[in-house]
Amino acid sequence: MSRLPYPDRQAFPKELRDFLDQLPQHAAFDMLSHSQATVEVFLRQGQAQFTQLALSPRNRELAILTTASATDCAYEFTQHVPISASVGVPDAVRDAIKRKDFNAPELPDDDRAIIRFVAAVVAAPTVSGEILSAVEERLTSREILEIMQVTGFYWSFGRVCTVLEVEVEKDHGDAVIDASRRM
Repeated sequence: MSRLPYPDRQAFPKELRDFLDQLPQHAAFDMLSHSQATVEVFLRQGQAQFTQLALSPRNRELAILTTASATDCAYEFTQHVPISASVGVPDAVRDAIKRKDFNAPELPDDDRAIIRFVAAVVAAPTVSGEILSAVEERLTSREILEIMQVTGFYWSFGRVCTVLEVEVEKDHGDAVIDASRRM
């Protein structure tokens, strides 16, 4: 049971109901809707992360999974298992991330650089030169900033889930991505 009740969508202004009706119903989206003034802006930022980044979908999912693992957000991790699988993240990589083994030998070097960078961003206000250099060898400046934005977005989204104890739902597969592309 969540720590706050879920809001009643019928009490929302019509414009907000219409916006939310374009998305699959998620307990976490419902919880975010308590802040009627910010929920659409927040979710549109998420939409942009699925439709407008230079960052590859695979690297985006590595960032999301790592953020979810580093922040102990089972909700996010669960939702992104099928999404990450659909963009080529193998089970072994996902398993290493889930157990927070960010230096696992089974991680390809490129993945390890990204995963270690995201874990460092979550853990502290700065990252070492070594970690930043490793990611700079693999990503453009734009992609590095996009990874940081994805990380920040999912850190915030994850804290809504963990602090308010949003129930972990069965994954929704690619439904959110499909809705993002249609909007």
